[in-house]
Amino acid sequence: MNTLLLDHLAVSGTDRDTARAHIEEALGLPMQTGGEHARFGTHNHLMGLEGGLYLEAISMDPIAPQPDRPRWFDLDDFSGKPRLTNWICAVPDMTHALSQWPDAGDPISLERGDLRWQMAVPQSGKLPFDGTFPPLISWSGTLHPAQMLGSSGASLKQLTIHHPEATDLADLLGVIAGASVRFETAQASSLSAEFDTPHGVRLLT
Repeated sequence: MNTLLLDHLAVSGTDRDTARAHIEEALGLPMQTGGEHARFGTHNHLMGLEGGLYLEAISMDPIAPQPDRPRWFDLDDFSGKPRLTNWICAVPDMTHALSQWPDAGDPISLERGDLRWQMAVPQSGKLPFDGTFPPLISWSGTLHPAQMLGSSGASLKQLTIHHPEATDLADLLGVIAGASVRFETAQASSLSAEFDTPHGVRLLT
């Protein structure tokens, strides 16, 4: 049985700057410049958190070529205001993890600068449970983005997964390490996260 480790949270936007502004306004803290994901035609900004976690503001990259498959995080169909869309979990062995959660997608090998990792991405780009199933990631070596980011002074207090079948999702995933994760039955699917920040407790949705 794999134990999932919360790796980072992602806020999606119709463009990267609005996703960044959404995070900065919610937490009252600045983000750092990220980079591009050529394989999926996306780009991001980042914020380091306490405990080895980080936040990502992500969107389609308007100047990148169209990828040869649907973008991850279902970004091809994203619309509306920026919002917290994904909670990415690390696994020590992607092959083993996908034998347990085959609907998580296909393993894609990626790199950016000195970073090397595998990500499970569904062929459709759409994750189970209306996108609230966590994307699975497996980092190669010991280098991790959180080590390359300055600390914002913020820490994740609690992540809540809202979904009509929240209990089924919780049972399917089992133990989540690295943070307090709560599953709450709700009529619509969404994510929300509380943070302890230098400005007090802040909510990101």
